[in-house]
Amino acid sequence: MRYVAILLFICLVGCKNDSNKFDIPSPTSGNYLENEIQLADSVYYDKVLGALVGSAIGDAMGASTEMWHRKDIQLSYGYINGLTPALREQSPEGTWDHNLLDGATTDDTRWKSLMTHYFKVNKNDINPENFADFIIEYYNTLTNALANKDIQISTDALDTQIEKIDWIKEWARVALAYKKDNSTYLQAQNRFYGGEMSCAGQLYSPMVGLISKSPAEAYQKAYDLSLFDIGYAKDITALVSAMTFMATRTQDLDSILNIGNFVDPIGYADSRLVGRIPTTILISSRKNVRRNNELGLDSVLLNDTLTFKVPKGFKGSKPDWIRQEMVYRLLEKDEHSIAFHSAEIWQILVTALEYGRGDFEKTMQFIVNYGRDNDTVAAIAGMILGAKLGYKALPPQLSETIIKVNRENMGIDLEVLAREMSQ
Repeated sequence: MRYVAILLFICLVGCKNDSNKFDIPSPTSGNYLENEIQLADSVYYDKVLGALVGSAIGDAMGASTEMWHRKDIQLSYGYINGLTPALREQSPEGTWDHNLLDGATTDDTRWKSLMTHYFKVNKNDINPENFADFIIEYYNTLTNALANKDIQISTDALDTQIEKIDWIKEWARVALAYKKDNSTYLQAQNRFYGGEMSCAGQLYSPMVGLISKSPAEAYQKAYDLSLFDIGYAKDITALVSAMTFMATRTQDLDSILNIGNFVDPIGYADSRLVGRIPTTILISSRKNVRRNNELGLDSVLLNDTLTFKVPKGFKGSKPDWIRQEMVYRLLEKDEHSIAFHSAEIWQILVTALEYGRGDFEKTMQFIVNYGRDNDTVAAIAGMILGAKLGYKALPPQLSETIIKVNRENMGIDLEVLAREMSQ
């Protein structure tokens, strides 16, 4: 059993001898379905580090333009093809400091760090009961620290602590209700972040795929931990975990994307009249990309400089840009009331994976320049592709910066996390 350890969490005052007390620092095609395929330790480490770094790259690339419209991104940045400074105000779900340098990450990377500590504390025994306990314990650790005199005296320290509490309190409300009774849990679950079908589970479920023995196990474990999801968002959460597992075992992108055709223990595909919604979205999205790639572009479109102006920084040809812009417009037709709607995140994710066909930078750039909740989508895609490619195959100019900035400025040492996971 691989144990995951985390060294970035620091104990709060009065809890130095309790390993369960922790804190996140503020910033200064084979048979993959049934039989377990063992990876050599060095290969596993490379894939885990690739997954963590790939996810953080995606998070950082989208950090400066999270929730922006793609046209606003073009006005300010042209076409983003690398890391940009996170020029934004701090927020609980965003960066925990103002205007951080390029490579800074948000809550998407913090969730990956949080999960490593959960794996360690529970010795990879993953179940909803101890997951709820884990969230509650983390929340209590943060709130109890408010009694510390040093925090009370310093208003800046108080603001920092309150911001951490604000980040986790929505999750803690659901976890507390889950431990109480079913009626209270359902009420809290359906109130979570306004009651919309948010992408909650997708923030952490890829990590489950990294420590599972099969896609079926990855799916079931992630589904069991989807305490904050409702409806088919739970299916999406579990599918993302299964896809991440598949990415550690194959280089075939189609095998990764099509895992839902073979893993459906809950029986979503048997739903009367509707069927399996994530599968429908997946098939439609892949068809849209393939049809668009085969589309002939006439002279009218090629000469339309007003509608299809190529943004500065885009390295492809004008036909390339027109095709990408047309895919963006298809995605735009299905926007939801909130940008972090689970189905929207899933649709952009699978569209981008199909569009990039395994090319890490092309996939990241497609996601980030579309906007909306781009850091979350890019973080998920980055973990899947990072697990597929391994750390050594990631763009070095991106990965080296990410490791350095997250270790020195965000308090998150990705190499330590990967090393402890592989051990």
